Amino acid sequence: MKKIKIYQYPKCGTCRKAMKFLEKNKLAYEMVLIVDQPPTKKELKNALDYFEGDLRKLFNTSGVVYREMKLSQKIKTMTPKQAIDLLNSNGKLVKRPFVLTNKGPLVGFNEELWNAVLQS
Repeated sequence: MKKIKIYQYPKCGTCRKAMKFLEKNKLAYEMVLIVDQPPTKKELKNALDYFEGDLRKLFNTSGVVYREMKLSQKIKTMTPKQAIDLLNSNGKLVKRPFVLTNKGPLVGFNEELWNAVLQS
């Protein structure tokens, strides 16, 4: 299996759990600091396609920036292009960790799901 590309934020507890999972299971990965280098527009579009256009799945809805920008209301009328442009411009808006695999994206950390996708 090729290296897993994981976008993460070191101060995020969920990201730390995900990193421990990768280490514990000896999975090769490439770590990308999501605030410095958000996922590309193409990666975000692929994830959005996988989630059948459900924008909320890509946003860090519990994040400070999300709340400050009052996106819970704006997201309802946002086009996919607007959402992708916004996510690509601010890594703190992206639900994390954000991982692209050959079986689809993993957004957030769910150990059972990660086991199913990454260990098979």
